[in-house]
Amino acid sequence: MEELQYNNMLNVIKRIARQTSLLFNDYAADMESLNQMNYKTTPHELLKKIFGYESFRPLQEEVIQNVLNGQDTLAVMPTGGGKSLCYEIPALMMEGLTVVVSPLISLMQDQVRQLEGVGVNAIFLNSTLEWKEYTEMCALVKSGKVKILYISPEALNTSRIQNLLHCETVKVSCITIDESHCCSEWGHDFRPDYLEIASVRNQFPQAVCLALTATATKRVQKDIIKILKMENPAVLISSFNRPNIFLEVCKKENPNFQVYDFIKEHENQSGIVYCYSRKQVDELTQFLKDKGVKVLNYHAGLPDEKRKTNQEDFMNDKVNVVVATLAFGMGINKPDVRYVIHYDIPKSIEQYYQEIGRAGRDGLPACALLLYSLKDIHKIRFFFDESADSENSERLLREMVHYAESRSCRRKILLQYFGETYKDNIEKECCCDICARGNIETTDVTIESQKFLCCILRTQERFGASYIIDILTGSKSSRIMDNGHFNLSTYGIGKELSKKDWNELAMCLIDAGYIFRSDEYKILYLTKAAHEALAERSKIFLPVQFESYRKPVKKAVPKGKIISLDLSDPETERIESELRAWRKKAAQELQVAPFIIFGDRTLFSIADKKPKTLSALLQCEGIGQAKAERFGYYILKITKGQG
Repeated sequence: MEELQYNNMLNVIKRIARQTSLLFNDYAADMESLNQMNYKTTPHELLKKIFGYESFRPLQEEVIQNVLNGQDTLAVMPTGGGKSLCYEIPALMMEGLTVVVSPLISLMQDQVRQLEGVGVNAIFLNSTLEWKEYTEMCALVKSGKVKILYISPEALNTSRIQNLLHCETVKVSCITIDESHCCSEWGHDFRPDYLEIASVRNQFPQAVCLALTATATKRVQKDIIKILKMENPAVLISSFNRPNIFLEVCKKENPNFQVYDFIKEHENQSGIVYCYSRKQVDELTQFLKDKGVKVLNYHAGLPDEKRKTNQEDFMNDKVNVVVATLAFGMGINKPDVRYVIHYDIPKSIEQYYQEIGRAGRDGLPACALLLYSLKDIHKIRFFFDESADSENSERLLREMVHYAESRSCRRKILLQYFGETYKDNIEKECCCDICARGNIETTDVTIESQKFLCCILRTQERFGASYIIDILTGSKSSRIMDNGHFNLSTYGIGKELSKKDWNELAMCLIDAGYIFRSDEYKILYLTKAAHEALAERSKIFLPVQFESYRKPVKKAVPKGKIISLDLSDPETERIESELRAWRKKAAQELQVAPFIIFGDRTLFSIADKKPKTLSALLQCEGIGQAKAERFGYYILKITKGQG
């Protein structure tokens, strides 16, 4: 089938090329030279020949070598860090079949399409296949023509799949468990079906086991090893730092307009907006549609076919934005998502980290915006009673709140959460809203702090920040009147600051250790440091940013291995524009997403290098032999100005 399609494509090329014989002669000569090249079977050679990359990303080579050596391996690598290559290259080098346990049908389909695009025989077996097609795929596995088989954890435990894998013509060489954190109840995305993987794995003792995840604390790592019964595994942990993603947290004030304004700043770019409830997803989607945004919704309440269509339209660039609940889950393999917005605070840092990791998977600049409100925390806690471990849920949420409220570098907090040592040199690369404002000078807020701390004492440490601020600003709310707190000496003495500024001061006092805030009801208590400061009338200097002199956030360009495109060069601009238009048309004809043809990094690399021959095209990032043979003719027409 694949050979027939390839021959048909060559016939089309030849027919078109008769009208441009000079170009075709160049192309044919290049093709002959290309097919005569001899490659050694090493990971580096396959990386270049098949996938079109010159070098491995951090940790990839070590993981691949461990798998080739037959050593069970747990690899913790960030989203977008290239986990799939860690089993794809060994699969091509080892005899037999690599079985990949993957949690989502959409992810399987995308990965199979991408592998087919580079000439690798891979299939998936899931409920989307008709019975005839399903049996044909099983026959391919039995024939030994398939190198990689994708299967869900639920399907892996069925007798049908186990009988297939035990067929005498099938040799299972590697079992890869993607999103392996789903094994652990201590993780943020526990799935009971993952607990059964070990029993299947025991049936193939000679097969090496590779567990992959982007989010695993030390405790979750131990769970993965224990539950999957990995034997003396190598545990390889890559850096969790994603320097190309700008991290920003904003107080939620007028969230619909905040989301809309952010989308307008990133017009014509792909983005995901996460909401906590289906109702909020639908309301925000309609609001954005009314504002003229190309947007679709996604949540579990939609019919299956509607969900599938909406996801495909987003993946295929028919719309720019999708507003979704967590149903739009892990495995969204779209590399050119430029931003992720959290309309509500996530339940844990693991969840947050995984979701923002869907932005900038291609290594190009991306943004992550979190809208934060204390009210959101109550919404999340409402569901804790249904949780198997509400205490653990509270712990995870508390860490997330600390991240959102912190006045120090957000990237530093993320790295420390996952147990990564914070290095000083990372600070130069750090891109978050805190660091982008630059060093914030401390200000003498002794008088304001004394007012706030004294008001907490006067109310006997029984209330939260909002109530204290209402007293200071002289609110006549029924609650204050009923409690008689309008008679306090601190009532109305803080009208010189707005409520926003008092909130800013409260957060700084908490961050500096003068105030402790309870987790459950957010009640404020004075610490020993606060009592000493009041008793000794000590000066209090804090890095407050009151509205009157708050510095705007200037988003620095996130650093990383980013291709710089000189669009002041008319030829570069022409090639970039024509390649993008051709890629979209080709994707429609082949009924795949544009990034399956090639991603933006490859597009920029071609526009920058302007190759005129197939051998030169092979030097562009992301162009391997199969893609050069399949698309090279059309790409070179554009780079030569003959399109």
